[in-house]
Amino acid sequence: MIVRDAGDAWQVVLQTDHADLSAAFAHAWRDRGRHHESVAVAARRHDDGWAVWERAPRCDESGKPVNFLDVDVRSHLAFYRAGIAAVTDEDPYAGLLVSMHGAGIYQQRYGSDPGLALTRAPEVQEHVDSFVVEQEARYDERTAEAGIDDDLRRADYERLQWADRFSLAFCLRCWDTPGETFELGEFRFEPVEPWVARVTPWPFEGDRVGCSLVRRLVPKRVWRQDEFREAFFALAAERVALVFAM
Repeated sequence: MIVRDAGDAWQVVLQTDHADLSAAFAHAWRDRGRHHESVAVAARRHDDGWAVWERAPRCDESGKPVNFLDVDVRSHLAFYRAGIAAVTDEDPYAGLLVSMHGAGIYQQRYGSDPGLALTRAPEVQEHVDSFVVEQEARYDERTAEAGIDDDLRRADYERLQWADRFSLAFCLRCWDTPGETFELGEFRFEPVEPWVARVTPWPFEGDRVGCSLVRRLVPKRVWRQDEFREAFFALAAERVALVFAM
C-alpha cells in the first residue's frame, strides 16, 4: 500500500492500482526500444507480488496503515520472488526487467534514485544481499535468451523505472489543489490546476496524457488490526482523473 497523509484521512493506493497507472505511462512513453510491449508488461505487473500481502493489509502500532516502504523486508523478498516468476511465465523479457526492478529497489534503482530506501532493510541485510546476488546472477543468461544486448536491457530498465516513478509521483503527492513545482530526476513537474501538471522535458507521445488513479481515503483514527482490515475493503474506491500536459 502506498500511504499519503491527506489531512483528515490517509490516502491509500494499492500497489496493483499503482502498477496499472505505471503501465499507462509506459504505453504513452515516446522513447521506445524494439521490445516496448515487454516494458509495458513489466510496468503493469512489476508489483504483482504485493497482491497477496494486500489481501490482508496491516496497520502499525500507532494505528496507521503500513506504507510499502515499511513492510517487513523478508515478506517483501518472498513475494517479489513469486512475482518475478509469474511475470516470467507470461513474458521472459518482462520477467528479467522485473527482476532488475526488484534488485534495483535495494540499490537506489542502481544509483539513479538516491533517496529510495526501505525502512527496515538494514535489519535483514544478509537476506537483501542474497536476493540481489540471486537476481543479478542470471542477468547475462536471461539477456542472451531474450536475444538483446546489455545496452537495450539497461535502457528498458530505465524506461520501466520512469513509468514507476511517474506513477509514484501521483500516489505520494497532493494533487487535489495545485502545489509547488518539483523535480523528479531530469523531469520538472509544474502543477497548474487540480490533478493537472506540466512536465518538462516532455517524454510522451502527443501533447497530453490522461490517466486515472484508484485510491481509498481511510479516516484518520487509531485503528486496531482486526477492524482496519475489514473497514478498508468496505471503503468505496475512488477513481480520480489526472493529466500531464506539455
